[in-house]
Amino acid sequence: MRFDPRPLVATVALLLALPPVAAMAAPLPAKVFADPPAISDVQISRDGRHIVALTSPNGQSPTISVWKTDALDKPVAVISAAKVRILGVSFLKNDRLLVRTIQTFTFGATKGHLSRQYVSDLEGKSWTTLLPDGRARSETEAFLAKFDDASVIDFLPADPRHIVVEDARIDTRGDILKLDIYSGQTERLMRGSDRFGGFQLDLKGEIRTRQELGYDKGAVYLAQWIRDPSSGEWSEHFRWYAKDREPVSIVGFTEDPNIIYVSSAKGRDKSGLYVYDIKARQILEPLLEHRLFDAGGIVTSSAKADYGRVLGFSYAGPTNSIYWTDETFSALNKSLRTALGVKTTPINWVDPATGTATRLPVADGADASITDWSEDLKHFIVQKSGPANPGEYYLLDSSGALRLLGKVRPDLDAASLGVTRLVQYPARDGLMIPGFLTTPPADQFGPGPYPTLIEPHGGPWSRDNLDWDPAGWVQYFASRGYAVLQPQFRGSEGWGQKLWRAGDGEWGQKMQDDKDDGAQWLIDQKIAAPDRIAMFGYSYGGYAALAAAIRPNGLYQCAISGAGAGDLASLKQATFENRFQREFQNPTIRGMDALERAKEAQIPLLIYHGDRDTNVEVKQSRKFVDALKAADKPHRYLEIKDMGHGFITMEPAMIETQLVEIEKYLNTECGPGGIGAGR
Repeated sequence: MRFDPRPLVATVALLLALPPVAAMAAPLPAKVFADPPAISDVQISRDGRHIVALTSPNGQSPTISVWKTDALDKPVAVISAAKVRILGVSFLKNDRLLVRTIQTFTFGATKGHLSRQYVSDLEGKSWTTLLPDGRARSETEAFLAKFDDASVIDFLPADPRHIVVEDARIDTRGDILKLDIYSGQTERLMRGSDRFGGFQLDLKGEIRTRQELGYDKGAVYLAQWIRDPSSGEWSEHFRWYAKDREPVSIVGFTEDPNIIYVSSAKGRDKSGLYVYDIKARQILEPLLEHRLFDAGGIVTSSAKADYGRVLGFSYAGPTNSIYWTDETFSALNKSLRTALGVKTTPINWVDPATGTATRLPVADGADASITDWSEDLKHFIVQKSGPANPGEYYLLDSSGALRLLGKVRPDLDAASLGVTRLVQYPARDGLMIPGFLTTPPADQFGPGPYPTLIEPHGGPWSRDNLDWDPAGWVQYFASRGYAVLQPQFRGSEGWGQKLWRAGDGEWGQKMQDDKDDGAQWLIDQKIAAPDRIAMFGYSYGGYAALAAAIRPNGLYQCAISGAGAGDLASLKQATFENRFQREFQNPTIRGMDALERAKEAQIPLLIYHGDRDTNVEVKQSRKFVDALKAADKPHRYLEIKDMGHGFITMEPAMIETQLVEIEKYLNTECGPGGIGAGR
């Protein structure tokens, strides 16, 4: 298909010609940021006949909506669930959906959340689990059976009835099954094993690779095994040790059973993609080596005519992006970005690993991308989103007509949101630290300096992206006059090996310096008001907030910790109990134990935690609060009923509570008289 952008440009020009919305006199309420997305998880069936999405009109509980592509203006089929909350939906086959759900559970003294997957038809009349529950010999086993959710290994796009799953039931755990999603019948392709996992199928639907967790003189490793297509014999090809943290993985297959694609960071700062010859046991050539960012994986065709053909590569740039190598997709993507008004600005960028300076083009405010398509390439799902745009979904057809399917948060006024940009600043030892800086609307709050939040991400082996913050935290506070810096401190993953490994053993030390240096940089840039800065973080970010309260740096008026683990000794113990984590991450968790030094808190603290948190137990925050009480340190504690750790466990009311309570605290109890924009 050759895409002609002219009709598309004409169509979109009408959308872009609408008059701008006037600036709001008052910031939008927290509920607008906390409500479920009005539309998300938009997909099109492979035959192009139906579109499915998770929908939530007027902030109601999420439901599943199904449209016919040739009748988008007619009533949709709506699928709801009474006892569970729907998290997501996708097509299993043209007329079958995979539905992901979550619900709370209590078993004795254990409280948490249960996630399960179901198969549904397009009207919700047939609703079953992927596999029947396993046999239970006791009340405990019956409870545990609820967690035995099969995982999909391969959707088998060319097979109209079957998928391949890994069994998680007690008696058959680890078995690889070919499942008929209509009849429920299964065929065992391979028995489960405590030694092997991570099975992958090639383009012919044959199990070709598996991973082994093993020990070499006590050292833990992961080995990649490959099955010879002729003899059926298995042999080990790659091995990487947990302590080295240089994973090698298989990311794709080709029509040639002897040639596969692999991902590796061995000997490199950035992960790359490579062509691997199985018989010769050697890498032939690179597929993608980005000089600035980690390569991710490959995007392939699911059409019968060219199943498995490479269409493009993903990589971890300012946000997760795709470099399209296919001419059709490349031209289409370029035309869409033009038609939807995407603009880019080159910024100065320094590679943290090499110090090499370059100019990096970055999208302004929002970018557009192709997220799904029909097998015949007559229909495409397009998403436009960015840090100041929660997202909007379009259906594009082969004529070039672009139709808006819905906006993720239609009640959100873009004029009230801040401007986010990718920045860098030097740490005190010279290491360049990436960051995302959001400043409030200048027409409402002036040029600054502003009250400022330093907001480190969780993990810490994680990273932020130049995209909409799904928790709403960043833009909520920007709409209230705050500047927000999301520092990608040393220890952040996804910016290269050097920045990642620089955080080893530096909890509360150099990792914390990077956050403080970001605050000082904002002061020097006249962006942050020196006497109106706070740190707010969740999970590891919550730990960082506790550390900020203890360190006598004088930069922060208060700190806000959500689900923070101040007890470093407990974290080390938890990772030590897992044999792989004992060598992979445990040695890196060293530095300041915030709980031991809670009595040294220099500034007021707001601490909050969910009482169903199974990642960082609520007792972590309770212990820290008890230590603050004993030392007579100013603090406030909030425990949120039924909230877990991850964002998926948070009901809208819980997110709204966080936003409102944090804002109140900043306005009234953060330093002398609060630090809010209205002070």
